[in-house]
Amino acid sequence: MPNLVNAPDRVNDFVVKFANVNGTGSASANSLIMKAIFRMGVPVTGKNYFPSNIQGLPTWYEIRVTRDAYAARAGRVDIMVAMNAETYQRDVREVASGGYLIYDSTWPRGAAASRYHGDRRPIGQTGQ
Repeated sequence: MPNLVNAPDRVNDFVVKFANVNGTGSASANSLIMKAIFRMGVPVTGKNYFPSNIQGLPTWYEIRVTRDAYAARAGRVDIMVAMNAETYQRDVREVASGGYLIYDSTWPRGAAASRYHGDRRPIGQTGQ
């Protein structure tokens, strides 16, 4: 798997995944982000993954930005926006080597979840 940071040929070729709570308006926000990228002229596909339509349960939205207009999933997550405290540990494990994690640093994640392993780069307050 290529390292996102050290791959200069990876222009307009990344996957961003949003981990949310169903019923929070995240579907609309995720769709707007995808549309904004599309309107910049970059081919993009989006897919909503949710185990249930019940409000309060986890939901994920994956956006693949690809200059080659691929429509299939990439099999990697380069940028994870973790906005669901209940799925945080699972979401962290999905970030590809060299990828980025964006999270809410106000969550009480515990000692195990607050450690960030590998060469992934957290964005948020890391000292707690």
